[in-house]
Amino acid sequence: MTPTIPTRTIPTRTIPTRTILTLAALLSATVLAGSAAAQEMHHGHPGMKTATMGDAPSTRAFKAADAAMMRDMAVPYSGDADIDFRTHMIPHHQGAVAMAKVALAHAKDPETKAMAQAIIDDQEKEIGQMKAWLQARGR
Repeated sequence: MTPTIPTRTIPTRTIPTRTILTLAALLSATVLAGSAAAQEMHHGHPGMKTATMGDAPSTRAFKAADAAMMRDMAVPYSGDADIDFRTHMIPHHQGAVAMAKVALAHAKDPETKAMAQAIIDDQEKEIGQMKAWLQARGR
């Protein structure tokens, strides 16, 4: 004999067609936005555009520096937070230096140029410290 499983009747609600259509539209928009974001991530850093001939020389240089930084940051993780921090920050800092050099070459504002030079000085010092730390540990 098969045991009887008690059942319960759940009250149902009628959902207005307008609500169903609104939810369907929101779901479709979410799926499309997610698909676009996934495609953008597949092709590179989100929001990053490749340089075009119509770009200003500084824009082309900034885009190239950013693309190189993103490519160079694709370093495998070791599982050691101290090592991973440095191996990922080095290319990040190198990207900052490259962008600051673009600013030095193209910026007009003295404050921008001074900030760019300070970034170069600070980041290069930190890059050296991180590389020395890694080298001292056989990395």
